Amino acid sequence: MDCFLFIGCVVDMITWSYSSIKTFDQCPKKYYHLKVARDVQDEGGTASIYGQEVHKAAEEYVRDGTPVPAKFKFVEDTVAAFNNIPGEKHCEIKLGVKKTDTGYEPCGFFAKDVWWRGVADLLIINGAKAWLADYKTGKNTRYADTKQLDLLAGAVFLHFPQVKRIKSALAFVVVNEFIKKNYDAGKEKECLSVFDNELTRLETAHNTGVWNAVTGPLCKFCPVTSCEHNRKR
Repeated sequence: MDCFLFIGCVVDMITWSYSSIKTFDQCPKKYYHLKVARDVQDEGGTASIYGQEVHKAAEEYVRDGTPVPAKFKFVEDTVAAFNNIPGEKHCEIKLGVKKTDTGYEPCGFFAKDVWWRGVADLLIINGAKAWLADYKTGKNTRYADTKQLDLLAGAVFLHFPQVKRIKSALAFVVVNEFIKKNYDAGKEKECLSVFDNELTRLETAHNTGVWNAVTGPLCKFCPVTSCEHNRKR
């Protein structure tokens, strides 16, 4: 297993997810406190809690047939449309990928050698076809990032080798807009390498122990209150 030197000790190969690499890209110092030192916890705000509730309502509707609560009725048409797609439905399915000398292989979400972890809000498998949906509660699709779909698609091809075609979408359920992207089998490496540049910088940070802070508008929401740029101080 690959290893990296960090402040005089050896740490295992970095395991990452879409959210963690986006945190590092936003601010290496924040990533350090949340993921390396683990001396800070991000409790999340009202928007985060709201998003979790929407995801739970969508999951229970598809998985159990539970009616969507009245306050979340705006998601019903979207999840009903997904639910009407024929096939085996997986809600909140956990996917793991390990990296080898020859490429990528599927593995358990909590496997010791897992390299990447991801959770698909909804995966539908119907023979050689699959559908991926990731629910978003934001009201603006302008900064939608389909790299999240890239990673999930790559993992689905590995875990379900019978799948040859994936239709995916970031489903902005509040505004009923969709950012769609399709994938064909054989593109696993391309899908799973979309953050190679960021991962190289992350490895460098681990090797050098340098986690520079990045200032910006989001500093006022950051849980790392010890940072000199934190506006909660």
